Amino acid sequence: MTQPKRCSWCNLNNPLYVRYHDEEWGRPLHDDQKLYELLILESFQAGLSWECVLNKRENFRAAFDGFDIDRVLAYDAQKLQALQNDPGIIRNRLKIKAAVNNSVVFRAIQKEFGSFSSYIWSFTDHKVVAEPFTVRTTSPLSDVVSKDLKKRGMTLVGSTIVYSYLQAIGVINGHAADCLCCAPQSR
Repeated sequence: MTQPKRCSWCNLNNPLYVRYHDEEWGRPLHDDQKLYELLILESFQAGLSWECVLNKRENFRAAFDGFDIDRVLAYDAQKLQALQNDPGIIRNRLKIKAAVNNSVVFRAIQKEFGSFSSYIWSFTDHKVVAEPFTVRTTSPLSDVVSKDLKKRGMTLVGSTIVYSYLQAIGVINGHAADCLCCAPQSR
């Protein structure tokens, strides 16, 4: 029996990764809680593979209190140290600090736009950009979003991280043209 075609980056030997690819990656996402979680996780990807972060996702959820933004906003020095000592997550001090800082900016964007979803989708007039998988790691869209997030005070949101994020949340449909998850409108 032939396996269905998936994007070439999907490690078929990792059931967690296959499930992420098939059920989550590239699907239009508008839920602020999930948008927040993925933004924080993407910032931990910097310099690493997404698979590495994905494999630790449940540990991140536990360490970051279910990605409850109100709880993260209340983190003190003791909690930051506990995160840095947690062997279940990526313990990079700068990434942990960025996660908390970016939470403050995320909340400010929610207040300004009514939701983070309204903000992030406004860059494409609330439409999915069909861009079947290529080897590119940035785009003019990710450049603009990255620049705006940085201007607002976020860190670890360079164009490459933002491009990956936009694909993950479905703003950019980056599935390969022959992938089982490729939306009909992008074929």
